[in-house]
Amino acid sequence: MSDPSIPGPEELQRRLQAMLQSAFQQTDRPGEGQAAGEPENAAVADGDVFDFDLTPREIKAHLDRFVIKQDEAKKVLSVAVCDHYNHAKFLRGRERRGEVAPIEYAKQNVLVTGPTGVGKTYLVHHIAELIGVPFVKADATKFSETGYVGGDVEDLVRELVQKAGGDLTLAEHGIIYIDEVDKIATSSSLVGRDVSGRGVQTALLKLMEETEVPLRNPMDLAGQMQAVMAVQRGGKPGPQTINTRSILFVVSGAFPRLREIVEKRRHQARIGFGAPVPDEEDNPWQHDVTTADLVEYGMEAEFVGRLPVRVACDELTAPDLRRILTESEGSILRQYERSFLAFGIEAVFEDGAIDRIAGLAAEEKTGARGLLTVCERILRDFKFELPGSGATSLRVDAALIDRPAEVLAKLRADGCDERVRALRRTAEEFAARFEHTHGVALRFAPEALDALVDLAMERRQPMRELCADLFKDFEFGLRLLHRPPASGPVVLPREAVEQPDKFLSELVVRAYRSDSPDETTPDPAS
Repeated sequence: MSDPSIPGPEELQRRLQAMLQSAFQQTDRPGEGQAAGEPENAAVADGDVFDFDLTPREIKAHLDRFVIKQDEAKKVLSVAVCDHYNHAKFLRGRERRGEVAPIEYAKQNVLVTGPTGVGKTYLVHHIAELIGVPFVKADATKFSETGYVGGDVEDLVRELVQKAGGDLTLAEHGIIYIDEVDKIATSSSLVGRDVSGRGVQTALLKLMEETEVPLRNPMDLAGQMQAVMAVQRGGKPGPQTINTRSILFVVSGAFPRLREIVEKRRHQARIGFGAPVPDEEDNPWQHDVTTADLVEYGMEAEFVGRLPVRVACDELTAPDLRRILTESEGSILRQYERSFLAFGIEAVFEDGAIDRIAGLAAEEKTGARGLLTVCERILRDFKFELPGSGATSLRVDAALIDRPAEVLAKLRADGCDERVRALRRTAEEFAARFEHTHGVALRFAPEALDALVDLAMERRQPMRELCADLFKDFEFGLRLLHRPPASGPVVLPREAVEQPDKFLSELVVRAYRSDSPDETTPDPAS
């Protein structure tokens, strides 16, 4: 006879499902939990990507708003993007017409070379934003070959699905950008298997061409549990994979040793009788990179072959950095202006300061990133000291950049004076509103205003709030004076600020005593 306290198989299964639902309660992935007979992705309408109608000139014009220089890179990327999405649009039209004949098309994945901070990521990001497709960025160094420590390159595709909000059709036409690809170059002196170099390049090969990527990582136990539970609930299993055929891949890297390889090849080409001499002024080294150069650098030939479109970004000079500050819609100066304005300080950058910032940033050798480094170094103390100091404006000129400590000290002193004036004005406005609201004329003696300012700064309390606290009983007390308007306002001395209750009590007592024929009417201001 079985023990009734031990649950049977059905009860165990029910309890296990309840436990898993509690532990992994998340929204089902696309396609899971659909009713029987419901078409997959029924709620997904055709994305805007299939209405693509931009021209290369229009894309470049959009990029010109944000990225300075790099005209050749803008042209190459604009053409590659137009070709890629026009092909996607063409295929969708064939699909709607029921045409099934295969169409040959070589996907134009892009390799962008160039030093750090020249706008490589910025270009691709704004292209994806303009088109309206999901965009995923990652550094190649975070990945390793599947089965080893590190990330799985297929996670990039899964992240596209997340960025697309679960819309598989939109995700299959997204853009994946992989930076620092030069750091997975293999070394000729390496002994053993290179899982973070050659292994990652090999893993990326199939993604960049065409493959089916599982929507769930096989190592994701929680995801696999959810899939099983969805099927057990009676839902129709949705798509289990995403195809990478229409995903555009853009990879980039600084390739710091590439110049040596290109110049070595050029030098060897000049040796020998009758050897052609290339015009290196018209064709700088960065625009003369060949597949052989990249292979010698350590990139796999098959990997480079999946990147047929190649373009180099030029290093930014001081004049280029100045244009970024003055012409780009993403100028770092706008960021600093907003930062100061949040504290009521209007920052103005003069031409001399902009020139100096651009020159100092060029010395950093980090491209546009040097602008933030320089601005932060120069303005950090101003951002810390000026808020709350009373300063209302900041003029960033060459003198500020050359002598920041001296300028900051003067601004703090001026700001303190301005803050005192502002506090005095607020106190006087309180007195004027008191008269308008309560019908009793009230004025502060100069020494009373000084005391109010000192107290407000000591307590770090707004002047209007301080006056309301100190003189909250004066409305009723001053009405007891029966003071005629013709006698003038009640002038409050310093004692009224330091001991408001005592001052008001003595004032009222003197006023009542003055009603006696034996008393002389005192002046309330005395």
